[in-house]
Amino acid sequence: MMTRRLLLTGSAIGLVAAPHTPWTAVAARAAESFEVALSDADWRKRLTADQFAVLRQSATERPYTSPLLHEERRGDFTCAGCDLPLFSSTTKFDSGTGWPSFWAPLDNAVGTTRDTSFGMVRTGVHCRRCGGHLGHVFDDGPRPTGLRYCMNGVAMRFKAVAA
Repeated sequence: MMTRRLLLTGSAIGLVAAPHTPWTAVAARAAESFEVALSDADWRKRLTADQFAVLRQSATERPYTSPLLHEERRGDFTCAGCDLPLFSSTTKFDSGTGWPSFWAPLDNAVGTTRDTSFGMVRTGVHCRRCGGHLGHVFDDGPRPTGLRYCMNGVAMRFKAVAA
């Protein structure tokens, strides 16, 4: 039976733990050094508020909100933080999840970390040059890799190539 004391205690624990939980991947990346390393103030000048939240604080954009979800031209998806090419349009597919998805990154483009936020164990994906959080990789993707790199569109830009 849920008592008022149990409810209030659980809520208090949740409020204390919540600010710390999503940042486990951020803490893991902070231990690494990256070619592009800026202060939070400099990142805030360079990025929009949404980009900063995702790339620097490991937030997640709402599904089906990114224009990159429907991007079908030939080209590369680059990091919105440092412009490093991350994914080729040739590896993009419709995962039905609401986020741009790819079955493989470009060579030497991304790094991964163990992400235990929100009581789950996932593999976080970040830009290898600036450490910006991009999304997560799962093992339920199509051939040939069987991987699904589920990326936040706000963390990337698209650069079309001439046909």
